[in-house]
Amino acid sequence: MNLTNFWHQQRMVHFKQWMHTRYAVFNTLNREIRIGFLLTAYFTCLGYQSTFAKTETDSINTKINLEEVEVSARRGPTLYSEAGRIVTVLSRAQIEKLPVQSVPELLRMALSVDIRERGPLGMQADISMRGGSFDQVMILLNGVNVTDPQTGHHALNLPVSLESIERVEILQGPAARVYGPNAFNGAINFITTTSDQNGLSVSGLKGSHNLFNGQIGLRHRTGSWKHYFSAQKGNSDGYRDNTDFELLNLFYNGRLSLGEEKLSFQLGYNEKAFGANSFYSATYPNQFEATRTLFGSLSMETGERIRIRPNVYWRRHHDRFELFRGNKNAAGWYAGHNYHLTDVAGANVNASTDWALGTTSVGGEVRGEAVWSNVLGLPLDEPMDVPGEPEGQFTRYFHRGNISLFGEHNFRVGRLNVSGGLLMNRHSQTGYGVDWYPGLDVSYWILPGFKWMAAYNKSLRMPTFTDLFYSGPTNEGNAQLKPEEAQTIESAFRWRSFWHDTQLGGFYRKGENLIDWGRRPGEEKYTTSNINEVEALGLEFSWQMDFQAFLPGQNVLQTLAVNYSYTWQDLSSDEGYESYYVLDHLRQKLNIGVSHGLGLERLSAQWNMLYRDRAGYYKLSATDTRVDYEPFWLTDVRVMWQQTPQFRMYAEATNLLDTKYADMGELTQPGRWIKVGFSYTFNY
Repeated sequence: MNLTNFWHQQRMVHFKQWMHTRYAVFNTLNREIRIGFLLTAYFTCLGYQSTFAKTETDSINTKINLEEVEVSARRGPTLYSEAGRIVTVLSRAQIEKLPVQSVPELLRMALSVDIRERGPLGMQADISMRGGSFDQVMILLNGVNVTDPQTGHHALNLPVSLESIERVEILQGPAARVYGPNAFNGAINFITTTSDQNGLSVSGLKGSHNLFNGQIGLRHRTGSWKHYFSAQKGNSDGYRDNTDFELLNLFYNGRLSLGEEKLSFQLGYNEKAFGANSFYSATYPNQFEATRTLFGSLSMETGERIRIRPNVYWRRHHDRFELFRGNKNAAGWYAGHNYHLTDVAGANVNASTDWALGTTSVGGEVRGEAVWSNVLGLPLDEPMDVPGEPEGQFTRYFHRGNISLFGEHNFRVGRLNVSGGLLMNRHSQTGYGVDWYPGLDVSYWILPGFKWMAAYNKSLRMPTFTDLFYSGPTNEGNAQLKPEEAQTIESAFRWRSFWHDTQLGGFYRKGENLIDWGRRPGEEKYTTSNINEVEALGLEFSWQMDFQAFLPGQNVLQTLAVNYSYTWQDLSSDEGYESYYVLDHLRQKLNIGVSHGLGLERLSAQWNMLYRDRAGYYKLSATDTRVDYEPFWLTDVRVMWQQTPQFRMYAEATNLLDTKYADMGELTQPGRWIKVGFSYTFNY
């Protein structure tokens, strides 16, 4: 496979593997154990599996007949030819060839995905889709929901390196009926390596600004058990003052196969410490942040006539934020650092069966979320020491629970495929009782290779703990926030042949009670509030051409790909209202990818040109002057020598033309960054 595969996947190939994922174990500590007992009790009768990745299979190859591959863009299993949802899949082979070194760098090339990086090489990045906010995308690891309830800023604190990821599956659009609450505007599933081959992989990277990144991965099979372990260590001095960072990832995944029954366990740890120069306000350039994430999951798959997939999971996240790094030059009013600890524990089950009239799926989930903090939540009776920190105490606490039930039925009549379902959701925080979220998708093969898809879905998102409670020098939360809701209609045509793949589609979304940080004339602080209505219209187009299939025997030009998205949103608001997040969406995005040979059989180059045009504006911290976002181009390139399938070397340059740009307020992004690296796999 070559870069062809990356651009083929951008045509929005449907999910191949979200149905058979692995699940989690939670092992909470001290007083949090009460959540675990509550969830275990509910699990005896509830829980659903919304995205189960069948990870035993190989990565999707665009050369195979995808129409007969089982996909999971619905609750129940279905063939690719039957699905009516749009999905982008990025495979391992594509990731290896692209000029990227982190998950955010990879995702910013995907159609309609907006990545706004704060720190270099994935230290912190906000992710949104189709003009939505950074809290509206669900993140999953091997099908387990690892979305952070504190804030979407921590959504990509994953305990795996890019080298460990076998593929990424991106579902565009609302998915509450498929994945549950908070899959408001899309979902992204990261699937780790699943090879049956025993082997040891080693990779290394050096680059500008004293950049270092090293990773090892071990795959080993003993009888019916498959084991995978990886470790990553990275650091840099930073591309400007106070942008240095250190990174550590540890990950284990074990899979046991006993005939029709399959068991999977995964455990991961992520640690980051980074200078956060102007991350949240340019007024304070000496910010610093340190995070630690630990999670585990235990999952099972059993049954033939009736397929049952239970899952339990637990995730803990520590966050220390320093407005003045190490208290150096701290203002007299500064009371100390912010400390947060969030615990998430959940259990779900999904059951599906085939019968004469189609496939029926039912299930449910229970999920609990809690935060201990000195900023977020309600006052504690007695302060608690912050675990793992030499100082600091928790003075606040808050918890909430969510219960969901679902039902779905899929059926096929000739070339027409229909899927309809309903999510029933009750959240302890809303106070509004039970809410209902329906969805319907259809697909129809007009001609061989020419398909029409359409879908309607209603979705919701609960406020994060930061939305509800955070108060600081420039921000103030609102504990009375209502959940966000949206209704979305979308449709697309797709035309595919052996040498090209073309897709054209669009969507309309009507959002209610959308949550935004904003301020009105005369107000000094940004406060959270529900905006009554925001309408959005979007156009999405992708076209990929495989020149090696069209003109066999030549290696000069391998692939050419273009994807373009345009999103319009109703920017009407109260006179003088200043939006901080909702109304500065990515208006236009154009991505052009080219893959070509360099005269030698094993030498190739991969180019990526990205154009971004953002709506909205920001204000300079020093003068309060309004500045409109300016569009910009970024050019990245990688030259790679593939000596053998097991050994490769490369040199790459990101932001090759040294473009000066800021994609989030006054937060200047890195200029040209040169890197060289290698990867070697020893199979035994």
